[in-house]
Amino acid sequence: QLQLVESGGGLVQPGGSLRLSCTALEPTLRYYAVGWFRQAPGKEREGVSCIRNSDATSVDNDAYADSVKGRFTVSRDNALNTVYLQMNRLKPQDTGVYYCAAAPYCGSSWARRPYDRWGQGTQVTVSS
Repeated sequence: QLQLVESGGGLVQPGGSLRLSCTALEPTLRYYAVGWFRQAPGKEREGVSCIRNSDATSVDNDAYADSVKGRFTVSRDNALNTVYLQMNRLKPQDTGVYYCAAAPYCGSSWARRPYDRWGQGTQVTVSS
């Protein structure tokens, strides 16, 4: 079974940057789309981004929540079995526990569809 481990969280000032990593313990992450989600205290979990799988024939697309478009970028390094979430111009409202999760594809309902595997989460705190 695919196991995911997030890392890279921490405390950063508003306007700063962080890069989160989602690493699979098996060399199969390339076959999965990977979603990033976050949950702030007292709030529901929300979708942040989704990166399509590495199938060259797929018509799937990467996706971003409106709140992070232009600030966050998702990418993958298949040689390292890792997906990254580069977060720039961070705001206090970006604070939360960030999770990655795997699914066969992103699709138009990427933020609401079920995901097969979840990591344990990494805390991101944006505060001065």
